[in-house]
Amino acid sequence: MPEHTSNNAYERFEPTALDQPTRHNLFSSDSSPMQFEREYYQRFYYDPRTAVATRAEMRARARLIAAFVAHVGLPVRRVLEAGCGTGVLRAELRKLLPRAHYTALEASAYLCRRHGWRHGHIEEFRARAPFDLVICYDVLQYLDGGNATRALRNFARLTRGALYFSALTRGDLARNCDRARTDADVHLRSAHWYRTRLRRHFREAGLGFWLRRGAPLTLWELESQ
Repeated sequence: MPEHTSNNAYERFEPTALDQPTRHNLFSSDSSPMQFEREYYQRFYYDPRTAVATRAEMRARARLIAAFVAHVGLPVRRVLEAGCGTGVLRAELRKLLPRAHYTALEASAYLCRRHGWRHGHIEEFRARAPFDLVICYDVLQYLDGGNATRALRNFARLTRGALYFSALTRGDLARNCDRARTDADVHLRSAHWYRTRLRRHFREAGLGFWLRRGAPLTLWELESQ
């Protein structure tokens, strides 16, 4: 899938500066009930009998993301995936966005040792320049309320164009997910809780996509919330 490179208004766009994030350890005892070591990933990712998602599902998700950025005319040169996990989504997206520089951020020291990801925490991560595309999928339910709020605010600092975001909610656990394959030892919140905070700096496009407010990217009226 070709990448857009001709949005001159977007090339000139600079997001509004925000205060610097507060430093905090994502996996401190007061913020997360789960330790992300080999046993966790063996159950929820490596074992196909209990994995939360298949490779086919992740390929479809990558195609969705690439199609969305093409649809809105977003030239993607810098990608941040916060919580890149085992790297399946990254591998697929790099095929679809081959010219983009991809930063794989991961809070699990185990995965960083195994795959070579950049070790860091999304609520405090800093970059020299914002990213055209930020991806954070199924991460924030592992953060307590304070850290999750800081992470959502940090998205605005880190995102120049589009954010792809999802997190397990109370409604998802009650109605949508396969509980045998879902880690329920998390901080459950409502979808409204996330949307209220994201809408301060983003426009919702649906299917987990958000556009940075002020970015000259067009969403038709019936395509967005």
